Amino acid sequence: MWPDAIVSPLDEALAMFCNGVHAFGPFCDHLLGYWNASLENPDRVLFLKYEDLKKDSLSEIKKIATFVGLPFSKEEEKAGLIGEISELCSFGKLKDLEVNKTGIHYGSFLNNSLYRKGEIGDWVNYLTPEMAQRMKKLVEAKLNGSGLVLDI
Repeated sequence: MWPDAIVSPLDEALAMFCNGVHAFGPFCDHLLGYWNASLENPDRVLFLKYEDLKKDSLSEIKKIATFVGLPFSKEEEKAGLIGEISELCSFGKLKDLEVNKTGIHYGSFLNNSLYRKGEIGDWVNYLTPEMAQRMKKLVEAKLNGSGLVLDI
């Protein structure tokens, strides 16, 4: 069971997020740092979005393999290796790993809280319309002019 001091209501967590209070620093600044690094050094930083991985995992896996210098051969593609890797790395497989069912992430929250459904847009089932609008405005303002577009 969690100590009461660690658990905060979602609206309080959103307020902290919007104010840049996060265990790893302001999220949008963190995101933009990696986005800009990927633009400045595309051979050293690969920027991926979860939504793209969910929509077309095979293409994204091929992109990752090429990025790390190990592109798939035609034979490997034909044999279905990319699909096998996609299945091994799928949300369902990762969610079912014992390490992701137990333990505490960085001493802050339960590992299993990192996995809900793995569906794009599922956040609408957790945030009120007001909360969603606040989040959308913040993200759009922070990312404005960067070229980075998130599907919100």
